[in-house]
Amino acid sequence: MYVSDLALADFRNYKREVVSLQPGITTLTGENGQGKTNFVEAISYLATLASHRVSTDNALIRQGATAGVIQAKVFHGDSPTTVEVEIYGGRANRARINRGAAKPADLVGIIRVVLFAPEDLELVQGDPATRRHFLDDLMVQLRPRLAGIKAEYNKVLQQRAAVLRHASGQFKRAAAVDHAMIDVFDDQLIRLGAQIVAARAEIVSRLRPFVEDFYRQVSGSPSLARIDYKANLNRSFFSLPGPERISENPQLQAEIEVNDNALQDVAGAAERMRALLAARREQEIERGINLVGPQRDDLQLSLGTLPAKGYASHGESWSFALALRLAEWQVLRADESGEWADDGEPLLILDDVFAELDSRRRERLAKIVSQAGQVLVTAAVGDDLPESLTGQRLGVQAGVIVKPPSSFDSPHGPDFLAPQAPISDNSVAVPGQAAEVPAADGVEESADGAAEPAAQKVWRADDAE
Repeated sequence: MYVSDLALADFRNYKREVVSLQPGITTLTGENGQGKTNFVEAISYLATLASHRVSTDNALIRQGATAGVIQAKVFHGDSPTTVEVEIYGGRANRARINRGAAKPADLVGIIRVVLFAPEDLELVQGDPATRRHFLDDLMVQLRPRLAGIKAEYNKVLQQRAAVLRHASGQFKRAAAVDHAMIDVFDDQLIRLGAQIVAARAEIVSRLRPFVEDFYRQVSGSPSLARIDYKANLNRSFFSLPGPERISENPQLQAEIEVNDNALQDVAGAAERMRALLAARREQEIERGINLVGPQRDDLQLSLGTLPAKGYASHGESWSFALALRLAEWQVLRADESGEWADDGEPLLILDDVFAELDSRRRERLAKIVSQAGQVLVTAAVGDDLPESLTGQRLGVQAGVIVKPPSSFDSPHGPDFLAPQAPISDNSVAVPGQAAEVPAADGVEESADGAAEPAAQKVWRADDAE
């Protein structure tokens, strides 16, 4: 798989931009604040429908615009696929696949991306939620249907929390607690949560050998980098007294690996979850909160006999974070399941990474990424990049890419997105005029319930002059 072309309109600081990309290594250099990270964020958004920098879409739309557009052409083998998302912020986004209207969720899996950014240091030094997001993002790229499972689980979790708060009030008033209602939500929580736990456990087992190998390659250190799934359902993780660590207890380490294998079975995970929910029922009612489930899990990172968090140096933390992302890349690369995984090559993005590494780690990392089918590297200055990192070179200044001519720029270029019917059947886009986009069934209103303004005409690559 590789992304051959990218078009942006009113995305972040890009007004209109079209660029052709090549297999192999592409470097994008420019001073801070010019749009390097915005560029790679756009590609990542098409892959995951989420930004790695902000939690809401409003910040993705250029100031003064009503919608942002990201388009890409991606090749799986010799077969091109065009994908597009229109980002509105405050209302439902819209998508196209090969000119036809699609659900945004249908885009997930067509482009596979692994993005390493400076924020990934939080994978090592941050809180458990960051590491859970890492596992879940990979889970969804591998099995897109699990995105719906995760969303449904979060909804049930919130509803169950409300029931528990009500039950806690009943308990404190010495009134009868409605256990039947809690049982109903327990069944839903188990059905959904067991699938998430099983998927995470499988992912950790697949990541583990790659993390160990890539940490050694990047750091040049013989220290063992180890990851373990600290599942809420796996009580062995919570049985250690004091500062004792897993790597200091070979018997426990073996037990945890056996439990990890057991958790990969959905039925086994469901059985453990049901038993733990029953054992914690009184505590949950008393406290009025959810105490059981994958929302309380963590990915434990260890270097030698010590946890990486709090003990790893800055350089070791960077090497560990890089090892996690490179392991993710390798897992996706090896995966051949799903409609779009036929060639197993995700796009690898390294955003402002080399500036944080010493010369030895830079060369080691450059050697590793040279094996990738397509790599996009950003840097503030070319001096931050190893000389061995050769390939297509682009620059960026104030949201404008300095590039070779794109095939999109020529009216005689390939048929990327020819003139087409608008996404909404009730909307008509007229060249040179605004496209009125009425609210469709299921379209979300703005937070205050006010009607959204009509969207401007959405520029597409085939409109380029």
